[in-house]
Amino acid sequence: MRYYWLAAAIMGATVANVADAQSLDSLPFGNGELLTFSVRASKFGTVGRAVMAISGPVEIRGVETMLVTFDTHLRVLLMKSSDDNRSWIDPRRMTSLRYEKHERHPFSSEDDSVEIYPNLHYWTGTHGATGSTTGEAPLDELSFVYFLRTVTLLPDSIYAFDRHYDKRRIPTTVRFVKRDTLRTPAGEFDTVELEMRSKNGVDFKGEWVLRLWISEDPCRLPVRMESVVPLLGKGVMTLESAVTPTCQSMAASSSSAIAASARLAKKP
Repeated sequence: MRYYWLAAAIMGATVANVADAQSLDSLPFGNGELLTFSVRASKFGTVGRAVMAISGPVEIRGVETMLVTFDTHLRVLLMKSSDDNRSWIDPRRMTSLRYEKHERHPFSSEDDSVEIYPNLHYWTGTHGATGSTTGEAPLDELSFVYFLRTVTLLPDSIYAFDRHYDKRRIPTTVRFVKRDTLRTPAGEFDTVELEMRSKNGVDFKGEWVLRLWISEDPCRLPVRMESVVPLLGKGVMTLESAVTPTCQSMAASSSSAIAASARLAKKP
């Protein structure tokens, strides 16, 4: 059974130390970013669109945050559904302070709101839900995608992150699958394909799997995303357009933040 190594900075470092040192100028994304995607389902073809956007700053409990949103709207035959996500990220520490999700489907709906207190190591949610966090830089599902845009992973490796705010859903594992070149309506991109796995939020036993292609350029864009969608089959989001007013001046060296936030798992 082979095991892989990371830089020595992994040993003894803390998430908070790296997060506190994060420079806003080094992030590959910033306010004003707007990404649009087409959405296809394996059983129905093109079924909708999705938009990821960043605005702010928005003050949350005295901290200036980026408000990141991810809104998906689908239509299949006569049925409509929507999935709107909001995450308020402290960009200096790369941690989430608030998360909201609003889902609307033909036969069900769900609203979730979570307040996250990184320094106090706990969170509170709707309907009286509460829990403790691991570490001082917890993330939610949406902010985790932005976090992955700031790190560099080694080929042929699997990383385990204890960053989800709900301890029942850790670890989140991320596997480096391969490098690939993708052609999209937004252009041609050299990408890294990653596979992210996390326990689902229903019974905390099943897995939620997301395949994510991130561009290997200063913008670190999510060019393609794939996951299995109930009733629709495999859902694929493909980047159609990108407005990136801040990333061109960003330094690629910001990706080194991986060193203190993960432990490297065994090769599959």
